Amino acid sequence: MRSFFRKFSLSALVTGIAFAAVLQTAAQTMPVPQADPVTEFEVNGLKVILKRRDSAPTFAGGLFFRGGVRNQTAEKAGIENLALAAATEGGQKFSSQQVRRELSRTGGSLGGASSRDYGVISFVSTRESFDRIWDIFADTAINPTFAAADIERVRQQMISGLRETETSPDGALIAAQDRMLYSGHPYAVDPMGTIRTITSLTAADLKAYHAGLMQTSRMLLVIVGDIGPDELKAKVTASFGKLPVGTYKNEPLPALDFSKGTVDITPRDVQTNYVQGVFAAPALNDPDYYAMRVAMNILQQLVFEEVRIKRQLSYAPNAEMSSNAANTAFIYVTATDVDQAVKVMLEQIEMMRTRTTSDEFINGMAGQFLTHYYLDQQTNAAQVKELAQYELIGGGWRNSSDFLKKMREVKPADIRRVAEKYMKNIRFVVVGNPEAVNKEVLLSSAK
Repeated sequence: MRSFFRKFSLSALVTGIAFAAVLQTAAQTMPVPQADPVTEFEVNGLKVILKRRDSAPTFAGGLFFRGGVRNQTAEKAGIENLALAAATEGGQKFSSQQVRRELSRTGGSLGGASSRDYGVISFVSTRESFDRIWDIFADTAINPTFAAADIERVRQQMISGLRETETSPDGALIAAQDRMLYSGHPYAVDPMGTIRTITSLTAADLKAYHAGLMQTSRMLLVIVGDIGPDELKAKVTASFGKLPVGTYKNEPLPALDFSKGTVDITPRDVQTNYVQGVFAAPALNDPDYYAMRVAMNILQQLVFEEVRIKRQLSYAPNAEMSSNAANTAFIYVTATDVDQAVKVMLEQIEMMRTRTTSDEFINGMAGQFLTHYYLDQQTNAAQVKELAQYELIGGGWRNSSDFLKKMREVKPADIRRVAEKYMKNIRFVVVGNPEAVNKEVLLSSAK
């Protein structure tokens, strides 16, 4: 069988499919920075992960809360996001005015947010101001005042964002996708909430929800900066040592339904049609994750070249993989000719499913990929996020150190295998003109 490198989209594939062979070559040609030491310890049931970076000028940290939307109900969707954001406005020792003044004076930052799988209160500080920012971080995380003015300010910011999302075609597309894909699943609860739910939440609601989070069995603390384990342990003990432990257990999520392809169309008078096709993807703790990540990068290159560059059917076609515990990947396009644009994208998927890539290409994306990876990991905040994500949904923080090794081990056969396994039964959502969509074309993806 002829390699599809020679038959299709050579330039895209040189830059995309080269991953499998090139990452192995790059391991020998690019220097790998010495990893900073990571340690873990426990204080009163609170797991702490410390990555020490000697002489680093900044600190970053995050107090993560397990569960995400599984902690919430549809009637109070978004409560964790609002509670954590409002908490960081002020605490018992530091009023909102003092928090803002100290952050401005020191150049630090403090914030709270929630996602589908976990929430977080995070901070960034200089080395010189770490002690002061730590005190503010601990005070607002544990003893927020939830002052009415603070809650209302944060509430209005969130409502403004939700209102903008509702009027955006892309926002409508994501909302339609979530309704279709997450029906009956814990992810059906939107971590951002809705205008109705965010408007209805009271200070008493936020205080009660926050109190429920204050169990160390729900928490994970990750710190990156120039501090030793003993010094950090003393700080954690002083700040968090008296919290109740609780009995929280993280339960696995049910699988999403990709038993067959579907098409859901939301009529809307827009200049172009918005289309997204979602399919299953392995989570971060799945051995298939690394091959699928390579495969999605290849698909991204293919759809960009074939849909935009060669045929000019869309300005920004895309293919990406998400990073949830119940994970998905997707193809996306905005086009007036939906059928033709989607047909071309599905042809690229079919190629990946039926033809094995060649490993003759050794000059593509590897150097670029490794450069971007290291650049992305330069900040302490990015390293906090990576360690926490692996610990919470990726099988443990130690797996983060194997990322490049696992990527280098991906072979061409692995790419075809994951394409066959996951890139099928695509569930499409469309926002636009129903007359522009032939459902049979969208449902022609592999079963």
